[in-house]
Amino acid sequence: MTTTALTTYGPLQFPDRVGLEVWQFERAQRLGLIPKPDTKGGRWSAEVFDAALSRIDSIKQATGTLPDLGATRVEQHLAERFSMTVHPGTAYELARRGHLPVRGEFHGHPLYCGLALEHLRDRRKVERASTAGHLLMRDAAAKALGVREADFGHLVRAGLLRHAATAEGWFHSEVRLYRQADLDRLLRSRRIDWSAVKATPKGSRSPLAALPTRKTAGQ
Repeated sequence: MTTTALTTYGPLQFPDRVGLEVWQFERAQRLGLIPKPDTKGGRWSAEVFDAALSRIDSIKQATGTLPDLGATRVEQHLAERFSMTVHPGTAYELARRGHLPVRGEFHGHPLYCGLALEHLRDRRKVERASTAGHLLMRDAAAKALGVREADFGHLVRAGLLRHAATAEGWFHSEVRLYRQADLDRLLRSRRIDWSAVKATPKGSRSPLAALPTRKTAGQ
């Protein structure tokens, strides 16, 4: 670490000279551990810099060791930490349940709070989120329901089932993903005679064809 003193410090000089990663520096500001720039041009005075340097160990401890991460890296991290299968959709589900705040976005995809992820030590929360939040493509979702593709289409058309997220497919196409907990909830619905639906042979008209179309389903 260089010791040459400056009169003011910029947003890259400051973290570099106190030994913080840029993301740690930004998080320290968000947590109020480092104040906003106090001189012209969005720079920090030597006084603010020196005060932060004197507390650098506590700042590092408070900002943690994990940057904010995208869903895939969050799920990989949790799988390694707990030595368990963590399904796609777990990060989204943890956020949905209030355990993993979204702190920004990268190319339109959410970035999840690395500090909250570091402090997430309850395996049961992760297991429940992985089970409920598991995201399935249309064919896998239909299989999970035990119905034909045509039956699945009627459920979507009627607005009884909505996709929970999207992913990019071939040639930048949109792939709709369905949440396991939504599928489980639908299977418990008394509105549908699942025995009749599942007993309908291939090529026969689905009992679900009589469901009214939901005009605002947007599916």
